[in-house]
Amino acid sequence: MSVRQSLLAILDQGPCYGYQLRAEFDRRTGSTWPLNVGQIYNTLDRLERDGLVEKGDIDEQGHVYWQITDAGRIEVRAWLGSPVERGQGTRDELAIKLAVAATLPGVDVGEVIQTQRRASLAQLQELQRAKYAGADPDGPEELACSLVVDAMIFTAEAEVRWLDHTEQRLAMHPRHAMTLELSTDKPKRGRPAKAAATTVASTASTADVTR
Repeated sequence: MSVRQSLLAILDQGPCYGYQLRAEFDRRTGSTWPLNVGQIYNTLDRLERDGLVEKGDIDEQGHVYWQITDAGRIEVRAWLGSPVERGQGTRDELAIKLAVAATLPGVDVGEVIQTQRRASLAQLQELQRAKYAGADPDGPEELACSLVVDAMIFTAEAEVRWLDHTEQRLAMHPRHAMTLELSTDKPKRGRPAKAAATTVASTASTADVTR
């Protein structure tokens, strides 16, 4: 998620000062992405540097109101009109953790999965409680919050399904067959080849096209 573009889109509705901008962001996301004021002002400084916002009026309390520029409005339109691009690789900590754990000798990967499943199910239950805690589900702030919470629920559900899938796949292989000893090959300097990641990305793209 881009905090930069989100703040810029809010400023497209009218000038705001720092604390006000943070409050508006929270209203629209159900406080699911907490921002501190320092992060807000750092982002505003970068937006000003890039010519997307500028300082405006100062009220009696000394609040400096930031306002969007024409260039900023163009960027907001471009952001809203463009898809979110996903990276080819993954930095998902859980996926990497299980991939590494599955190749280490003496590690009970089944227990690692069970521990994670309990945590994932607990998070899913908490998210479901949060979804139905709103007093006015048809209000704009509740609707905005529920959109974010729904996405988190779907992600948590997918994670549990993936854990089940992973457990089933690992059960099909003898534990010793998965173990990787340290390689005796001396790696060359530089970045590793991207062939594997490219193949995975290409396969995923092909699958999407054929669906």
